[in-house]
Amino acid sequence: MKQYLIDGLSPQDHERLKAYLDEHHGPCDLGAIYWIKLEQALLTPLQQEHTLCAPHFFALELGRDYLSCELLVRIKTNIKCDCMGYATLEQREWLMEFADGLLDTLRITV
Repeated sequence: MKQYLIDGLSPQDHERLKAYLDEHHGPCDLGAIYWIKLEQALLTPLQQEHTLCAPHFFALELGRDYLSCELLVRIKTNIKCDCMGYATLEQREWLMEFADGLLDTLRITV
């Protein structure tokens, strides 16, 4: 699986990230998975056509000392669909900026 991984988080960083993600993107699913909705303007033409699959998400996993951001655009309505797939360059940049911005907002340095 392709991912953007931020590791080296302290226990305090973990708690601050968890509190923020719970408040703004929670509750988490499957233990420590958060679903981050992809902005409509960033969807590919195929993803835009698949209105029944919408919304499209990135999955973030908050581990004890890491934040893993999958670079796979997912949907919750089906296990598999043609509109799911690895992020485009623009989607990938958006996700990485989202994760880096989250650290900046919480004043977490790694």
